[in-house]
Amino acid sequence: MSKYSKIIGTGSYLPKRTLTNTDLERMVDTDNEWIVERTGIENRHLVDNETVLDMAYNSAIKAIEAANIVATDIELIIVATSTQDSVMPSTACYLQERLGIKVAKGAFDMQAACSGFVYALSVADSMIKNNLAKNALIIGVDAMSRIIDYTDRGTCILFGDGAGAVVLSASDEPGILASRIYSDGSYTSILNCDANIAAGKVNGNPYLQMDGQAVFKFAVKALTKVAKELVNDAGCNLEDVDWIVPHQANTRILEAVSKTLDFPVEKVIQTVKYHGNTSAASIPLALDTAVKDNTIKHGDLLLLKGVGAGFTWGGLLVRF
Repeated sequence: MSKYSKIIGTGSYLPKRTLTNTDLERMVDTDNEWIVERTGIENRHLVDNETVLDMAYNSAIKAIEAANIVATDIELIIVATSTQDSVMPSTACYLQERLGIKVAKGAFDMQAACSGFVYALSVADSMIKNNLAKNALIIGVDAMSRIIDYTDRGTCILFGDGAGAVVLSASDEPGILASRIYSDGSYTSILNCDANIAAGKVNGNPYLQMDGQAVFKFAVKALTKVAKELVNDAGCNLEDVDWIVPHQANTRILEAVSKTLDFPVEKVIQTVKYHGNTSAASIPLALDTAVKDNTIKHGDLLLLKGVGAGFTWGGLLVRF
């Protein structure tokens, strides 16, 4: 069995089309000051003629290049998404084809909403440590604009589209030191998109519905608890963590968790200002941004954590 799994490359992608707060002022009853005060978001990127597969592919090739390997070295592909292009096959299988990987030891999608990347990374870690793969490609990607009602001020200001990817590889060096994932299905009503396809028709509400206050309270509690659990599992303290890389929901949640943990907010990676809540893409997007601008360096201890519809939540403690 492999002793560790380690992130050896990161990549990300944002669509070219943007939706600013000024744009939203012309679409719905809101204004820039109100949005920034409550969310910290100034801009979002939206797909135009692009697909979820396109975004996943563009982030993947960057992560593979950063890892200094070739696509055919990848043995496992996990794509975390809630907005796949088709019912089947999986986005991961389409991506495998586009990358030119003839046979893999597994390619599948992970649906855990905004927690999807954390779930996928945890699963890949377990598979690598059990010698089921040596190199894994894990992608978080969502086109949230597909399921957003742009007349609903409570949701349309929050979400954007994008993708982020990592290559996780078997290693003799410490990488992922601890991981935890959770779910509680009794909270399905506070955040959902309940549409489905049957008999050639879309049934249910095709737009995301959210109880913002309930989500906020749950997220702060869950993210605080899992952070404490992870450092305890790894036998260290929060003071040992160099950077927290959280799900980029909005700045109020990030600041509330930081305050509850008594963790310096300046050591929390925040990119939500530039792209909004990109669901499963937000953690790898933030990670890649911080790696590329040299904020996160080799050897840093990172705490990755996310929470999403389901409700699902979890995190990982990672030596980068």
